[in-house]
Amino acid sequence: MIKKIESADKFADMTFEELSRINCFSENLTDRARAADLLERRYCCEIRCADMDKSTFFAHHARGCTIIAAKICKNVVIYQNVTIGSNMRYNKIQSKWENVGIPILAENVIVADGAKILGSITIGENTVVGAGAIVTKSIPANSIAYGVNKYKPKNSDYDFIFSPNMISDIEITRADAEHVAEFNKSRESRS
Repeated sequence: MIKKIESADKFADMTFEELSRINCFSENLTDRARAADLLERRYCCEIRCADMDKSTFFAHHARGCTIIAAKICKNVVIYQNVTIGSNMRYNKIQSKWENVGIPILAENVIVADGAKILGSITIGENTVVGAGAIVTKSIPANSIAYGVNKYKPKNSDYDFIFSPNMISDIEITRADAEHVAEFNKSRESRS
């Protein structure tokens, strides 16, 4: 019965990209809610942003992502299993909330797999937040964020993780096959 209802639904055959556009930009609140529900059920993904540029790109359908941001600027790329959200805490002694707010990602930011960006902070333009990084402090422009609140200047001669000139799947498969062959050869030589 559920499959029949869903197949009659105008959202049933929509892609991740179509659902995320409706979820983030539709003026129709009912459509937004339906798209948000399907994003969560199909992709384990929640996206809520007060101000997000339409050029934002979610690699790997943002699987496992929770994206709650104040602003996401032009040409931001977000990979899978990323969390962007609050880092609030309640101070019982002073009876008030602290660290209130959510992140801003400036232009051309890339957020790699599993990164966590939390709090009322800003990630500066052209910054790469590395895989698994935990960021609770603002990061300046043109940086690479890694580890826990660490960063270093980004080498402007390289694109990290994502580039408009992405490598083809065939080239990646060939490189992987060479790597496996070298691995197997080294193991055989030990036997």
